[in-house]
Amino acid sequence: MDRITLGVDTFGDVMVDEKGRPLGEAASLRHVLEEGIIADQTGLDVFAVGEHHRDDYAISAPETLLAGLATRTQGIHLSSAVTVLSSDDPVRVYQRFATVDALSDGRAEVILGRGSFTESFPLFGYSLEDYEVLFEEKLGMWIELMKEQPVTWSGSTRPGLQDAQVYPRTDHEGGIPTWIGVGGSPQSVVRAAAHGLPLMLAIIGGEPQRFAPYVDLFHRAADQLGVARQQVGMHSHGHIAATDEQALEEYWPAYRAHNARLGAERGWPAMTREHFLQEVEHGALYVGSPRTVAEKMVRNIRALDVQRFDFIYTAGQNLPSLRRQSVELYGSQVVPMVREMLADSERSGEDAAS
Repeated sequence: MDRITLGVDTFGDVMVDEKGRPLGEAASLRHVLEEGIIADQTGLDVFAVGEHHRDDYAISAPETLLAGLATRTQGIHLSSAVTVLSSDDPVRVYQRFATVDALSDGRAEVILGRGSFTESFPLFGYSLEDYEVLFEEKLGMWIELMKEQPVTWSGSTRPGLQDAQVYPRTDHEGGIPTWIGVGGSPQSVVRAAAHGLPLMLAIIGGEPQRFAPYVDLFHRAADQLGVARQQVGMHSHGHIAATDEQALEEYWPAYRAHNARLGAERGWPAMTREHFLQEVEHGALYVGSPRTVAEKMVRNIRALDVQRFDFIYTAGQNLPSLRRQSVELYGSQVVPMVREMLADSERSGEDAAS
């Protein structure tokens, strides 16, 4: 296995202080900036931030936050997770990420998606009736923009372009590195394969191994379409502390409240403690000591044969100190363990083959 990419994600959840009082969006954004600096200092590969337009998440303009991080970090790649391309203008999105790429000396990335929330559609004047066509057409335009040559494009969702050169351009080949974020739609998996873009799987519940058919579909679709196979990544939620017991007790209250709010909106049943522990033991939650989290990551990285794992270290109104703790332990302890375990596994396989 080539060197796996290991990063962290956040949606900029609005935080609370020690007395449970909300800190507000502005303070939460400043904390995310500091968390990104910690991620860079611990040697992580990627720091990714998601776009939302709700009162429980502070990040509505990922590129602006990443531009700030570009001037405060040295080596970490800076990505969205995801950019809701359907309700934005591809030209402007590309210009903003190209600006981040310039400020960071080539460290910008983007994960494009349709978004699991729909608030951005009415906010920016789009109809949910056009949900599919908006993403399909705008992704097609994005593919042309990545070439960084004069663009000629036409569609039904915005005025067309005729030999339009978009600035700024990056100073490296290939344009902005781009992934497609998918939550479990086979059509989206095939679309990513058809465009020759890497696939990021949002695995946020249930047994991660159930996504194996999507990985297989992605590679089979590429083969059948005659395009090169691309990388597959996954991201999942979790929390890290010195011991398993400490991690469970620190994470459960905020996660329960977070799940209850989303459940009320989407008709989910209330999460019980038993369901939570089941997700930690067998599902998509990575909660525990550094070794516990590392061992679970390695099991699922190998089971799904992914080349990237992003750890979502926030879920709900947790304390700033606990979020920093999770990032620090992930970068300083979990990641080295994961790399060592994967290397040992690969060496064992080579020894057995010989």
